[in-house]
Parts: sequence; structure tokens; C-alpha cells
Amino acid sequence: MAQDPFHYVGTELDVFSEAHNWRAYWTGMVRPLLGRTVLEVGAGIGSATRSLWTPAVAHWLALEPDDALSDRLRRTVAEMNAPTIEVRSATVAELPAEETFDTALYIDVLEHIDGDLEEVARVAQHIRPGGHIVVLAPAHQWLFTPFDKALGHFRRYDRRSLGRLTPDGFSMLALRYLDSVGMLASLGNRLVLRSAAPTPAQIALWDGRMVPLSRRLDGLLRFRCGKSILGVWQKLEETGTRSGRTTRAVPGA
Repeated sequence: MAQDPFHYVGTELDVFSEAHNWRAYWTGMVRPLLGRTVLEVGAGIGSATRSLWTPAVAHWLALEPDDALSDRLRRTVAEMNAPTIEVRSATVAELPAEETFDTALYIDVLEHIDGDLEEVARVAQHIRPGGHIVVLAPAHQWLFTPFDKALGHFRRYDRRSLGRLTPDGFSMLALRYLDSVGMLASLGNRLVLRSAAPTPAQIALWDGRMVPLSRRLDGLLRFRCGKSILGVWQKLEETGTRSGRTTRAVPGA
């Protein structure tokens, strides 16, 4: 997070809450990775929770350390009528050592955490053998703008910087860029328009026109470029050695 790890200073949770095409794109890839027990870190106002949760999940723990956001998250969960979701105002560091999960999710969260290497290593201790850590984050430091800074982002990621976070006893199952068309638009916005933040009209244009194009083009481009990056790690059955970082296909959208 930004200056205070328990007070969220960003605004993109509301700004991008109506990006339905984008949410449908990445949830199609992430949902098949969900196990029976899910840990969602930095659940915010519950946009990802609402999009990903299914009754097949026996226990979904949504962590949100910001008190104001966790209150909104509880209201979202109440509206969902999802009895298997538990909301907790806490961080991964506060989890009991014996509490383990099949899947951990960081959906547009890891870029807000200063010590990302330590964070991933910490959550890895709570993943069961064969389970997954899933990260969706903004891509490419050269796209970093004042808007990122205003949102409390410490960084944007590329394959190398995200791959280096691979924890002991895990293999990199998948690593791909998403939204190739959006990347070009973001670059143009940065170089030409020099806009500090996207306008609602720009967001509507991106989600309505560009994201559907990206869904068609990203696969053809073999997920080699995009303004977001999706990383998936899997815990090995035998831990104690640092894994090789092979890249395989994630489930399709």
C-alpha cells in the first residue's frame, strides 16, 4: 500500500468498477484456478470477490486491512448472499500459521505493497501442496505515470520482475501479458495526451472497444505484450528447493 499500509489512498476501485468486459476477460482465466478454499488479499470493495466467487468454494477469506473498505466489502458480500465468504480486516502477516488455502489471489493489489518479495514468500506459507498463487497487476514500468503514484502504486511489473518473486517450493505455472490494445492506448495517453488520469469516457471507450479487441489479439500475439500481467505459481508436492521458472498457458478466457 502507500504511506500507511492500513489506509488505502487509491481511487481505481470505484473508477474501474464498471469495466465489465475487462473483468470478464481476466476472470475467465482466473476462475478455473480456484480451489475449495480461497484467500483473497486486499479485496477492496469486493469487485473481484463478486466476479469470481462461486458456491463451489467452501471457504473464501477476503482480507482487507483498510477499515473503510472492509465495511464496504461486508456490504457487498451481504448483497451477494454468499455464506461461504468471510471478511476479515487483516493482512497476510496476521493469519494463524495453521490457516491454509488452495488458492491465494492478488487482484491489482501487489503493486500497492512495498515489500512484494516478502509478501509473496509470506503467503506461500499458507498454500497447500498443489495450490496456486495468482497475481494480476499493471505491466511495464515505462507506463508508470502520476496516476499510478496517486493510486499508491510502488511499481508496475514485467515478466522478469514478477518472475523473480517465485517463492521457494513453487513453480511458475504461467506468466502472460493481457490487453495489448490497451497498452498502446496507455502509451499514447502517456506520450501524447499526458493525462494524469483516465476520464470516465476514456475508460468506457477502453472497456467497450479496446478490451474486446485485445481478447482477440492477445492470443495471436502469444500474450507477449499488454498493459496488465497475469502470473500463476503452483506449490510443489515436495518443498525446499527453488523451482525452475517455466511458462505454460493459463486457462483461456
